[in-house]
Amino acid sequence: MPQPTSASRVAILSADTTADIEQRQVDVWRRLSPPEKLQIVSDTTRAVVNLSLAGIRRRHPEASERECFLRLAAILIGVDAVRRIYPDAAQVADLRGPC
Repeated sequence: MPQPTSASRVAILSADTTADIEQRQVDVWRRLSPPEKLQIVSDTTRAVVNLSLAGIRRRHPEASERECFLRLAAILIGVDAVRRIYPDAAQVADLRGPC
């Protein structure tokens, strides 16, 4: 049986990336300054929140901005915490946390 080459090995961080390409990406990350790394994390977090809100709005088109916020909070911190922190969450039917 042939041995996998570095170009054919699967990377640790991503199942669809070869190990040599992943290593290049890690090298790029290592060269970034702390502010650059922080900006990437901040931008990625913002994108995830926006995508989550878009999914909430798609599933609940009648929901107000407040209801969308409460639904997002339930995903992020759990339904029980949302109900303790935000009393108006009791008015939201079928409030669900992370799946």
